[in-house]
Amino acid sequence: MTESKTSDTVRIHIWVTGHVQGVGFRSFVQQSGVQLNLTGWVRNVGYDTLETLAEGPRDRLEKFAEAVKCGPRAGRVDEARIDWETARGGFSNFSVKHGE
Repeated sequence: MTESKTSDTVRIHIWVTGHVQGVGFRSFVQQSGVQLNLTGWVRNVGYDTLETLAEGPRDRLEKFAEAVKCGPRAGRVDEARIDWETARGGFSNFSVKHGE
């Protein structure tokens, strides 16, 4: 039996606040997503907030969330808000969004 891509694919939406600017946080999140074979994006929102949206199997997204909550060594996470959502597709890779 083949693995069903749509039935076990879910979406996670994470907002992280803390020291997230100028420390490689977006690159760290993107690399984590790529290593876990997830699709989605990451972007800075304001001065101290980072937002990421990812889709994939729930077990890999849980690992992704743990990585995001830790962040890169130079960063600091004060708070992480996580929402689980229904996957909608539409992502072909894991990218960094700029200028939004």
